Amino acid sequence: MKATGIVRRIDDLGRVVIPKEIRRTMRIREGDPLEIYTDKDGGVIFRKYSLMGGLGDFAGQMCETLNKTTGEIAVITDRDTCIAVAGTARRELADKRVSTELEQIMEGRQIYQYKAGDSPLPICEDGDKYLINCAAPILSEGDVLGCVLFAGTDNDMKNNETHYKLVQTIAGFLGRHMEA
Repeated sequence: MKATGIVRRIDDLGRVVIPKEIRRTMRIREGDPLEIYTDKDGGVIFRKYSLMGGLGDFAGQMCETLNKTTGEIAVITDRDTCIAVAGTARRELADKRVSTELEQIMEGRQIYQYKAGDSPLPICEDGDKYLINCAAPILSEGDVLGCVLFAGTDNDMKNNETHYKLVQTIAGFLGRHMEA
């Protein structure tokens, strides 16, 4: 664990305030679920909870199927990281933090499709080699859980209606699956 030097008191209801700097750094937003753990040394650990995290294997199979069907790089994310990747970019994208631009697509709750002449958007915050070709947010009971997307490099970005419909369909399916 990394010491921050910040000390907070617990109030009479057992609440503690997580400092704004830590919430911003860890991308913890109001209403985000947190898991609470204890370690063997008596420490209390808060970790962002991802509903999509439990779907890792299922999401991986979904990405593999999309990749085999289309030949494109397929990615499924939760709100913070790429949880499943299939295709040539697996090593570069798996478990990487999503870019601010991809976060905005999810928050906008609209399907995104790259158009020729547009500035391409990166998938991850620490690299711009792989770009978003088309993306659809996964919505469940009004909440954004993640995103389904096809990725490409600067040389192979294309506008494909079939890919648009596929990400829309898979995102809808995963959203319904999470409601059940």
